[in-house]
Amino acid sequence: MDGWGVLERASELAREGQAFALATVVWRQGPSSGQLGSRAIITADGEVHGWIGGACAEPVVIREARQVISDGEPRLLLLGTPDQFGETVPEGMTVVPIACQSEGALEVFIEPVQPAPRLVVVGRSPMAQTLADLAGALGWRTALLDGREFSTADADEGSMVVVATQGHDDEEAIEQALAARPAYLGLVASQRRGAAVLGYLKDRGVPKNQLDRVKVPAGLNLGRTSHREIAVAILAELVQLRAAGEIPGGTATASTRGARADRGKRAAAAPAAAAPAEATDPVCGMTVVADDSSYPLVHDGVTYYFCRAGCRRAFEADPAAYVQKGTRC
Repeated sequence: MDGWGVLERASELAREGQAFALATVVWRQGPSSGQLGSRAIITADGEVHGWIGGACAEPVVIREARQVISDGEPRLLLLGTPDQFGETVPEGMTVVPIACQSEGALEVFIEPVQPAPRLVVVGRSPMAQTLADLAGALGWRTALLDGREFSTADADEGSMVVVATQGHDDEEAIEQALAARPAYLGLVASQRRGAAVLGYLKDRGVPKNQLDRVKVPAGLNLGRTSHREIAVAILAELVQLRAAGEIPGGTATASTRGARADRGKRAAAAPAAAAPAEATDPVCGMTVVADDSSYPLVHDGVTYYFCRAGCRRAFEADPAAYVQKGTRC
């Protein structure tokens, strides 16, 4: 996949709502298989689309890219032997020593790409249509559904759901939305009407901790507003919550990451893509994926993995030098 193909694939992943990292080679020193301008997409599970560099560079870039996806912060990597750089490394760079001489040196910029927010508006009122239009103008992925069309399958934990059915099947729509456990769930209704809806669901056995997640009324309190202006108030609230890191895909600063980390711990029990096992090449010290692609070799009952065939041959020639002394080539 060439550079343009990588960008096309990036657009596809963004439309599908997947988070990923885009890695670009911005400097190289030969010999290196990575070329200036080479690009690759790295997904959260470590899948690579495109080309960054050879066997030494790629595992490092994958590892760093997954961290970039996790913390949402871009980083600039400098890959090479430590003596190539000395004290001239600019502040802010992440230096990762590469002991494989054939790889030369690379500078790789890795940036996170978060999917556009997804908003599901349930209802067909002018307010609902205005809200969907405004969210679409921001580039959000937006769905506008009739109350009877909406089901749990239309939302997920990364979605924002606004129920604006205005008395028509409010209870059913809220119950369906709660089952999807969206990041935000708001009901367009007065406090009195909202209390009646939630009271009905409580009597039906919906747990209180779930009902407490419903924002009633949805949106910021902007005073007396028209129906269409209510859409502005709701969108303003959603933008505010995203900026504070309360909704996935926001632009939270360091001061808000603590709260997000706490939520991450609570979500740790949820199923997640397993990270590929890693190992350290005993010859050059590189981090490699511990699978059949990394030249596995069993010695004294222990399986070792290598970044390239040359390191494996060096180990085979004198295993004791690396097992006992930890010598790097």
